[in-house]
Amino acid sequence: MHTIFTLNNGIRLLHIKDNSPVVYCGFTINAGTRDEAENEHGIAHFIEHLLFKGTKKRKSLQIINRLEEIGGELDAFTTKEETVIYAACPEKYAERAMELLADVVFFSTFPKTEILKERAVIEDEIQSYNDSPSELIYDDFEELVFQNSALGHNILGDKKSLKKFDTKSFQSFVKRCYTTDNLLFFLQGNVDFDKFIKLSEKYFSVPASKREFERTSPKDYVPQVIEKSKKTFQVHCLLGNTAYSFGHKDRLAQALLNNIVGGPMLSSRLNIAVRERNGLAYSIDSSLTPYIDTGIWNIYFGCDKSNFNKCISLIYSELDKLREKPLTSAQLEKAKRQFAGQLLISSQNSENRALAAAKSALHLNCFETEQEILARLNQISAPELFDIAQKMFDIEKFTVLKYV
Repeated sequence: MHTIFTLNNGIRLLHIKDNSPVVYCGFTINAGTRDEAENEHGIAHFIEHLLFKGTKKRKSLQIINRLEEIGGELDAFTTKEETVIYAACPEKYAERAMELLADVVFFSTFPKTEILKERAVIEDEIQSYNDSPSELIYDDFEELVFQNSALGHNILGDKKSLKKFDTKSFQSFVKRCYTTDNLLFFLQGNVDFDKFIKLSEKYFSVPASKREFERTSPKDYVPQVIEKSKKTFQVHCLLGNTAYSFGHKDRLAQALLNNIVGGPMLSSRLNIAVRERNGLAYSIDSSLTPYIDTGIWNIYFGCDKSNFNKCISLIYSELDKLREKPLTSAQLEKAKRQFAGQLLISSQNSENRALAAAKSALHLNCFETEQEILARLNQISAPELFDIAQKMFDIEKFTVLKYV
């Protein structure tokens, strides 16, 4: 059972009742990399680090120990559209977790000494990322697809941009983006709804505030073919297209089609064609990333330089098959059965389930249960997938990025 409730100051609450002895709760904030100004690259992620480094009443060690001393955990992450700060703890310590989360989100001080330390930590994170071409290529690919848009910026920023930020910079971004109408607090666990509301009113009673700017959607997509010299032993390649947005009516059907092509199962069409039958690549998969107003779909593979053309040929051949004729009823049922099983297994991870529900509630003001998603999955038809394949797998609209 779940309920969405709005406090007087505009903060939304998502309550998911279950009988688990563990509570997952936290803030999902509608603020991320795409909300950064031109002189703020990397600031959203930097703030996520600094939220645990000092508040008006706690120093960093006090923040760390507040939940860890009772076996709980505190965590956070930044995406291009969200910042999430959350906790897991035994149910009887739910109030302790809520108070701590409110303290770090509303009363962080961004002390200068901590800024210097965390800047060094993030610089190491950037260097580690740059040393991994199979990860770095995803950022470079999105920069090509969403050219001249904040959505194309990488999350970490760069060393030059990080050096510009001071306490005032962080306070300014938080004031502009962490407005109460952009905050959602979720709690999943064995806590009564009435108690959850009372605790929220107690700890989240900050003045109401509203976002005063609108996000700019990416301009018209222009496919590109780019080769970059990275002096890597393997060729790393990412190719793909734009995709449906987070709230699009056909997003589940698109996700099913992506799963058929290059999902995580070894029986995906690309894995069978490229790796199992021909042994041309160790790693090949496809992925979908939806945003609130657009999305991105791509295929990644790494292979020996001598095998590159063969891999591309096999990939395009598999995509062409899905554009040439619809799936048979047997193929469709098999694909649905596999996808449904993956969804059910994934839903058993309580932390992932809570975070996914919070993201949906934040952007769509609702979320679907596993049963509702499975019911929609069963309604997807072969002609629907065929129509999506015509747009999604149009090679003429592909951006191709190759590291050599």
